[in-house]
Amino acid sequence: MAHILTRKMSKEKFHIEFLMGNATQNSLWRMISQIDGLSEWFADEVVMDETETRYTFLWGKSSNEAEIISSKPQSLIRYHWLDEEDQNVYFEFILHKLDLSGEMTLEVTDFAEPDEKGDAIALWETQVDLLKRRLGV
Repeated sequence: MAHILTRKMSKEKFHIEFLMGNATQNSLWRMISQIDGLSEWFADEVVMDETETRYTFLWGKSSNEAEIISSKPQSLIRYHWLDEEDQNVYFEFILHKLDLSGEMTLEVTDFAEPDEKGDAIALWETQVDLLKRRLGV
């Protein structure tokens, strides 16, 4: 039991928030929740199974499956990698509208091993830069 507990605690949760400029909530929602949107910036190709809650993400010759475990339309979507043993580990996108400027923000929550956290954050920054380019922001 102690081994499992140690393994669970090894991944750290982190949040990154990105200003998305003049991107609309609808366009952002499509990019984080629909297979056509996700395949524009997150993966080379995205395939949905018949349940519409399980996605296969393809990058070159590698792939990984994730399941949608929580969703609030136009606001939040949470995915869980199927090869991740810890059910409390996920990645999530949350959309916020800033009160003063009306600009949208995209908050990314993910988990990484402590020594891989910097690389994980850098990867998200690169991917969200691509997302912004695709949206023209």
